[in-house]
Amino acid sequence: MHAPRTRVQRRPVHGVLLLDKPLGLSSNQALQKAKWLLRAEKAGHTGTLDPLATGVLPLCFGAATKFSQIHLDADKTYETTVRLGVKTSTADAEGDVIEVRPVVCSVGQVVEVLDRFMGPIAQVPPMHSALKKDGKALYEYARDGETVEREARHVVIHDLELLDMQLQGDEPHLRLRVRCSKGTYIRTLGEDIGEALGCGGHLTMLRRTATGPFDVSQCIALDALEALDENDRLGRLLPVQALLDGHDAVTLDADHAGRFLSGLRRRGDWADSARVAVFGPVPTGAHDPPTSPPVLLGSAHTVAGELIPGRLLSPIEIQQILETSPELAS
Repeated sequence: MHAPRTRVQRRPVHGVLLLDKPLGLSSNQALQKAKWLLRAEKAGHTGTLDPLATGVLPLCFGAATKFSQIHLDADKTYETTVRLGVKTSTADAEGDVIEVRPVVCSVGQVVEVLDRFMGPIAQVPPMHSALKKDGKALYEYARDGETVEREARHVVIHDLELLDMQLQGDEPHLRLRVRCSKGTYIRTLGEDIGEALGCGGHLTMLRRTATGPFDVSQCIALDALEALDENDRLGRLLPVQALLDGHDAVTLDADHAGRFLSGLRRRGDWADSARVAVFGPVPTGAHDPPTSPPVLLGSAHTVAGELIPGRLLSPIEIQQILETSPELAS
């Protein structure tokens, strides 16, 4: 007889885990593994990485999921290797080889082409992507052997640095560091660079080294997370407000805080700001307000001295944060 499976007892977990996503797992598979290790009730990630990509993947738990969109929109930094002379069906090493051409470009041509891809550019999304057309993901069309028309998307390449280059030998390649806006497909960038050089190309390595303020040096690998005991796993979480880096901070008194949490606008002498992180006393019934430091209440923006609520934490979420991880509250 098989031993009965142990049911995982889920619990409220709130915060941000900076994961170094391993090779071979999808972003969702990595998320589900981390969610299981933390026994978390609710989780989401902030931007998909392909199975062949590794690196920074911020995972949001509990109340942090309310602010995940901020980092979907953040600039990203990648290191990648473009294999020149070989084009594949997916623009990376997962696809079938569909064309082989000689590499005859010079160092000067490489420099000129890379410079051409700096700044605002237009990209046609790859067929092997999760972008949807008529309610169906592009990769589903691709699996059925269909190619559908895609509109070009405008993205920005802030920096494109040549780290290494080999133009002769069995595996000519470029190694690049790319800092780019949201929505940039590095596979498409590598393929387009190969086309501009006249030889084609595809990605053989892709690693995200930063997203927004988060750097790969802050991340933990899945196997390292698994090796920790339960308390140390929770200790790897950053507070929810780590997602609000770069927001102006506003701290409310108890009266204004209670009304703000109810979704009401507040008046004050605040300067106009599109991004505000709002703090205030712990809601009554959670902890003793006089002895508690201000806690995160939510996000907002300010216009003409008015504080306008955005995404708000609930009193229950604030209480759970303080009860399970007091250090995450402040």
